[in-house]
Amino acid sequence: MRILGIDPGYAIVGYGVLDYQNNRFSVVDFGAITTPAGMDFNRRLEIIYDEMDLLIKRTKPEAMAIEKLFYNTNAKTVIDVGQARGVIMLAAQKNGLQAFEYTPLQVKQSVVGYGRAEKKQVQEMTKLMLHLDSVPKPDDTADALAMAICHAHTGSSLMNKLKTDKKFREW
Repeated sequence: MRILGIDPGYAIVGYGVLDYQNNRFSVVDFGAITTPAGMDFNRRLEIIYDEMDLLIKRTKPEAMAIEKLFYNTNAKTVIDVGQARGVIMLAAQKNGLQAFEYTPLQVKQSVVGYGRAEKKQVQEMTKLMLHLDSVPKPDDTADALAMAICHAHTGSSLMNKLKTDKKFREW
């Protein structure tokens, strides 16, 4: 299974593409889509959409794992991230790619085994699990790879496959 992990944002969108087969990971690609701070916001969204569309077409993932949006303290930030997340979800939809949402707690639990793990612990475990020489930078990229690992661990379970299988739902 090829998984595209996404850490959404409007300045930086982290992405990581992993192949997961027989309980083993292989890294296909990772990086970040960036937009400059002074640019018109609608143009930033357009760049995110276009780059995400190209990434999906180039890497051909079978599933997308994306961070579930949560409200912290800054309403403007959460709204802007929500808009960026929307164009990312649109790119997935337009390419026939099913998206799965995970909370930071779920990612930490899946990667480290502890839902209250520190960000550095998640990044270090991601590096180890993927046999990387160093933690990918920027941090958003490492977070996106952790998101993909989370989907591999939870999304590939037999029960989840049954829930998302069309034949099973119709039965």
